[in-house]
Amino acid sequence: MIMSLEKLLRNDTAYSNKARIPEHKPGLKKIAAFLAHSGDSWFWGAGLALLWLAGPKPWRPQIALLFLGILFTAVCVLVLKFSIKRPRPEGEWGQVYRSSDPHSFPSGHAARATMLTVIMLLSGFWWIGLIMLFWTMLVDISRVGLGVHYFSDVLVGTLIGVVMGYLAVFVYGLF
Repeated sequence: MIMSLEKLLRNDTAYSNKARIPEHKPGLKKIAAFLAHSGDSWFWGAGLALLWLAGPKPWRPQIALLFLGILFTAVCVLVLKFSIKRPRPEGEWGQVYRSSDPHSFPSGHAARATMLTVIMLLSGFWWIGLIMLFWTMLVDISRVGLGVHYFSDVLVGTLIGVVMGYLAVFVYGLF
């Protein structure tokens, strides 16, 4: 039997609410907040810019690939977010996200983290990619645990990240 969209969204909300980090675990909330912020686009953009300026010149093609991947993934996610306009879950944490981007679907953090991981795995940096795979899962879980996303936001963001990572490596390989 096919589940209705309404029932799917209700279940998504219920399971996502159950996965929230309780208020009586502030230490866990701090760890999750660090992980959630580690997927921020400004953080990755600034880090890649610093690597471009101060890192070894042979790294520049990889840095350019990662930066372009972030840019194109952001455009894809924002088009979907502002087309679908699913509100974020109710909550107090993450006011910077809630005020600058009130839409939750899909998760830009999940898309970005996955895309970066896929690029590293496919472009010869598999050992970094394996570490990033673990990091990506923690970023995704933290976004739901802190109540700024639903599970479906993260799932679709992850799928977008896989596609964008493959696409970025393919397109970059053409040049």
